[in-house]
Amino acid sequence: MEKMDCTSLFCENYSQSRARFRDSLSAVRRRWPDAACQQRMVDEAGDLSTDWIYAQSKAVPRRLLIVTTAEHGIEGYVGTAVLQRMIDQHLDTLNPADTALLLVHALNPWGMAHFRRTNASNVDLNRNFMLDSGDFDPALNVDYSALAGVLHPQGAAQIGWRAALLFLARLVSVLLPLGYARFKHALLLGQYAFPQGIFYGGQALQAETQWYQGLFREMISRYEQILHLDMHSGYGPRYQMSVVNSNLESRTSQVLEALYQYPQVVNTSVDEFYAIQGDLIDYEYRVVQRVAPNLRFYATAFEFGTLGESPLASVQSMWTAILENQAHWYGTVSDAAHVRIQKRFRQLYYPQEKDWQMKAIQDADQAVSGILRGEGFMQ
Repeated sequence: MEKMDCTSLFCENYSQSRARFRDSLSAVRRRWPDAACQQRMVDEAGDLSTDWIYAQSKAVPRRLLIVTTAEHGIEGYVGTAVLQRMIDQHLDTLNPADTALLLVHALNPWGMAHFRRTNASNVDLNRNFMLDSGDFDPALNVDYSALAGVLHPQGAAQIGWRAALLFLARLVSVLLPLGYARFKHALLLGQYAFPQGIFYGGQALQAETQWYQGLFREMISRYEQILHLDMHSGYGPRYQMSVVNSNLESRTSQVLEALYQYPQVVNTSVDEFYAIQGDLIDYEYRVVQRVAPNLRFYATAFEFGTLGESPLASVQSMWTAILENQAHWYGTVSDAAHVRIQKRFRQLYYPQEKDWQMKAIQDADQAVSGILRGEGFMQ
């Protein structure tokens, strides 16, 4: 493959990224002439939309490749860079005669445009993909209630060494009785009782969730095999992208590492990654099990680590997420504090260092090639 140009892959804002995605339709049409780009408006006043390119196979519709971005809005900047790289470099390895494409730009356009993870209602969409309405249980994550004072404090957000020491003291006060493993599970699982908190999964399916669920259910009736790559950033080793599988995937991480020839494959278990309630990929596996058990199906998330996994990096990541959420609801003690918090939050999900961006694309290239080959999508 030719040398990548990171400058052109990573966009400055949502509008620039969306315009580039729409323009990429011409590149897709060179091999899938009937490909079309469609839009679903999320916010008319703000001109925010989810856009997708659907390219049907030319002859026998056997396989479908799905790529989704920006489920966690701000994470879409890394995700759409990878999507563009795939359009530029990887689609030529597919056979248009029997392989279709579904490429989705910005499942959560509001979050991407406003550099937040959540949608406009503060819902984390990757905690919102439920099969049944009864799954939205406020009592599901009982330990989160004990953490609420630390995880979403009230009052104007402030940053600095005094604020850091205060946060650490509060963190230790809840860590000691719970223990780290239980604390991490309660933090990241998802919660349904605190609408202004972090990792809030909502009390009902969001419009963005409903739209994608409907589209996915439509697609699984059309194909013999579906491969789905979902793009995320923020968690895991800093310079090694992780392929994160559902705990419902029957093949082990070790088996898939060997199959894909990729060194970092994990699943969403407490031993390898962390458990998630309302996860998009889990939802897809459950739907396939219910309504299309004969479908050959594999879905995974690309997780581009940013700060790393050291204890210090973990605390920094947590505090940054808490500060950004607090600033959203209560403002900041000063304009300077607002700028510092926003800068740290963007660094957590969209690093600007060129060496990080280069390594992210290199890892994505390796994983995409390995998965396409391993799942039989390469011609």
